[in-house]
Amino acid sequence: MFLPDKVIIADDHPLFRRALLETLKERLATTNWLQAETVEELDALLKQNTDSDLLLLDLNIPGAHGFNTLIHVRNHFPQIPVVVVSAYEDSDTINKAMSYGASGFVPKSTDVGTIFTAINQVLSGQLWTPESLNNATENDSKAEMADRIASLTQQQYKILLMFAEGLLNKQIAYDLNVSEATIKAHATAIFRKLNVRNRTQAVICLGQLDLSEGEFTQELTQ
Repeated sequence: MFLPDKVIIADDHPLFRRALLETLKERLATTNWLQAETVEELDALLKQNTDSDLLLLDLNIPGAHGFNTLIHVRNHFPQIPVVVVSAYEDSDTINKAMSYGASGFVPKSTDVGTIFTAINQVLSGQLWTPESLNNATENDSKAEMADRIASLTQQQYKILLMFAEGLLNKQIAYDLNVSEATIKAHATAIFRKLNVRNRTQAVICLGQLDLSEGEFTQELTQ
């Protein structure tokens, strides 16, 4: 693990700051901890300590104006990684903070052990966000794909399953007793609904959800 020489904590809540410091000092005893309660104090510390290894930033310290302080720090002190420590926990705030250059986002409700893990990961050159955000993003993606697959007609879904079996258009046409042109037309509609370009991508979409035909039929009838 990389042991930081100097870390700045910018937070105007003394109780939270004290509790965080007491716990982190037990694990990072040799680190020099600097504290700021306002944007003005933070700016002064940053100018005097450009060699700091990390900034723990509360988005709501006085004078912060939303993400402006984060953006300012990333523009003027790009060598200092920033972990946002915030009372906000919604995915929109987390995603915006990361898009504005934060190396990590830790909700204040996070237990201190996990905060330490996040700091350690960022100091190792990686990004860190709450596991709940990662799960939510994955679930949103799967939910969207489930909706797309559910938009297929029964015939289109059956054809998609036959794509997954590796059957050619002419084989599918023979099995379903329709023309090959009809299969091609269905394929075009399937690709459009799934927002893909070819059979391979369509099959990958199906595999992401691992839907069975019975589950699909049940979803259609709900």
